[in-house]
Amino acid sequence: MSVRSSLGDRLQGVQHFGLTVQDMERAYTFYTEVLGGTEVMRDGDFQGERIHNTLLTDQDIEARARRVNPRTMGIPDLRSGAQRLDVRFIRFDNVVIELLKYRDADQPADGSSAFAEPLGHMSPAFPRMMHICFHLGDDVDFDLFIADLEAECARRGMAQVRANRIVTVTTEEERRNAPRNSNSNAITEGQSEGWRLIYCKGPEGEQLEFVQALGPVKAKFDAVRDTRQRG
Repeated sequence: MSVRSSLGDRLQGVQHFGLTVQDMERAYTFYTEVLGGTEVMRDGDFQGERIHNTLLTDQDIEARARRVNPRTMGIPDLRSGAQRLDVRFIRFDNVVIELLKYRDADQPADGSSAFAEPLGHMSPAFPRMMHICFHLGDDVDFDLFIADLEAECARRGMAQVRANRIVTVTTEEERRNAPRNSNSNAITEGQSEGWRLIYCKGPEGEQLEFVQALGPVKAKFDAVRDTRQRG
């Protein structure tokens, strides 16, 4: 009799993170041209009962339990084809990001109109909220990177791309004019010593993080990675 392996033993790691967007072209430009990702593939116009059930069964059940129209809960109707799904996969060195766009069937795949209304407010403190974290090279000037990122996005009209500061600011003007050395938070003690980070909003309002892991905290991550790779 064969012994069933654990669930973890049957995984190969994280394949991708998915991000649902309103404007596919804007998001694609940011993750490829600004951040340097490489397109793996794109597909789209997904519709029909099979894909609808694959992605949306639990939401349909919840809508029925609440006795409300699924559309009022932001649940698209892929089953009938009234709405469609388009996807693009973008490769970074160690992970893939999937951009997803749900749209009405009469809207173009490369348009800026999405099926569901974007959430009006995002906060890292919301339960179920997720973020995408990018790892900067060890020799990168973190504060300069953030300044260059904001400048490049402003040049492209992506005003939504705004990084936090480690000093208190109360207006957008104060945030923009804060000194460059407030663009990242270096942790110099405790378990996270060597970690440097800042939170930033992406072009779709998504929560991003940029980090460096140096010194003691880098050693912690590397040791666990090496142990896992040795099996």
